[in-house]
Amino acid sequence: MIKLQVIGNLGKDCVVNTVNGKNVMNFTVAHTEKFKDSTGAQREKTIWVDCAYWSDRTAIAPYLKKGTQVYVEGAPEIRTYTTQDGKNGASLSLRVLSIQLLGSRSAEGSTNGGGYTSAPAAAPQMSNEPAIGNDVVDDLPF
Repeated sequence: MIKLQVIGNLGKDCVVNTVNGKNVMNFTVAHTEKFKDSTGAQREKTIWVDCAYWSDRTAIAPYLKKGTQVYVEGAPEIRTYTTQDGKNGASLSLRVLSIQLLGSRSAEGSTNGGGYTSAPAAAPQMSNEPAIGNDVVDDLPF
């Protein structure tokens, strides 16, 4: 099995469709990487991933709005096609197995510095360190 993990922002609102009696949520995730080229100039590269989440759990769909930052995981597919002018093209698709909301763009302008509001306080925190109150306990002697 090949698994692809993507963290990025939704390019447009999620669309829920029914195909052969099954629900599918379609959305596009953009992942942008910053790097320096051989001349030392700062560059950006954006990869767009078309996502299809086949699930009866469509309650998440209203939260999948343009600009929302998400983590998606699933099986990748490469689709090839020929454009109208005869050129060959390819697109990256993902059959989503799981999705997690990470945040969204703030409409009011109050952000945490990165242009995103943080995830809801009820979201589980993934950590292997024990916590007491709000302090993290470190049991290493050094």
